[in-house]
Formats: sequence, structure tokens, C-alpha cells
Amino acid sequence: MIAFVRGTVAQVVGDSLVIDLGSVGVTVQCTAATVLSVRHGEHIELMTSMVVREDGWTLYGFADPDERTVFEQVQTVSGIGPRIAMALLGSLGPDDLRRAVAADDEATVMRVPGIGRKGAQRLILELKDRIGPALGSGRVPTTTLAAGDWQAAVAAGLTSLGWSAREADQAIGAIDPESLAIATSGERPDVGALLKAALRTLDRS
Repeated sequence: MIAFVRGTVAQVVGDSLVIDLGSVGVTVQCTAATVLSVRHGEHIELMTSMVVREDGWTLYGFADPDERTVFEQVQTVSGIGPRIAMALLGSLGPDDLRRAVAADDEATVMRVPGIGRKGAQRLILELKDRIGPALGSGRVPTTTLAAGDWQAAVAAGLTSLGWSAREADQAIGAIDPESLAIATSGERPDVGALLKAALRTLDRS
């Protein structure tokens, strides 16, 4: 198993990063927040999990060990593979998922593309005794994009999670003013926080 990769971001392609390890480049599938938090040429270290299928080997990368742990735990639920596991992490993150499972909150789980009511019920039931309590870390990568570029970055994140371009535009326009002001008040916009705020508007729609 490849436990982590450490190198330079050679390419950002959709929902994946190409990491230059020196003599070889490795493609790593990541959540939208992770992809949006880096730029070309930046040094990065990702925790990884290898998924082997008949049609190929795929390396999934995570900002920290907790994300990787939850990714692997979610796949123990019948009917859930790596694609939906990544969508869960991208939409909710580890702590929000833990809170949803603890509270039997089917509606929150169902906002993830690809998960219906039965799937949400099964996930909550099977993860109840495995996933543990929320850690309260609140870790969300902060992107280095320029202040005027966050809308395009959030839209890219939403479409990578399965929402249409129209839905993404509507969600961005519906971000509540308080969240928008907080996330854009610094020198650089916090695209991770803006992505979560946009996802909350989709949950209400």
C-alpha cells in the first residue's frame, strides 16, 4: 500500500492532481476542496489509499489521515464504492458526516449526489458503531486563488461533485451574505468554506 505521496503539483486536472515525485508522476484523485487548495508548482504531501479494480488501480489522496480513515470506513458499507465515498467527503467532510450518522440525519446524507433515502439509511445503520464521534477539527483547506476567482473555483468544485453548471451558479448566488463576508474577508478567499456554504443552499433546494 502507498501510505502517502510527497512532491510537487505538476498538473491540476478536474478532480485529480498529478504529483511529480522526482522520477515519476502519479495521478491522485482528491476531493474538490483539496484540489482547489493547491496550485501548480506547489509542494504537497497527501495521505493516500489505493483502490484496485479489474480495470485499473486508482490512488486517492487526502489532506490528513482522518479523511483517509473515513474514506475507507465508508466503503465498508454495502453498495458504496470509492466514487461515492469521495463524494461524501467532498460534500460533508469527516466531522459533518459523523454528526449526520450520530443524529440519524438522512436528509444531510441524501444531499450527496448518488445517495438516495435507502442508501442513506443503510449508511447510517452500518456506520453507527464504526465511524466514531466528531473530532471538532474544522479543517478546511484554504485556497491560494486570487480574490476574484473564487466563483469559478467553487463552481468547479460543485460540478465535480455531480451538480450541473446551472445548479452550481444558482448555489453560488444563494450563499448567505454572512458566510460570504467571512470567507472573503481575508487576503485570500476561503474556497473550502465557500464550497460548503454553496452546498448548504443546494441542500435546502
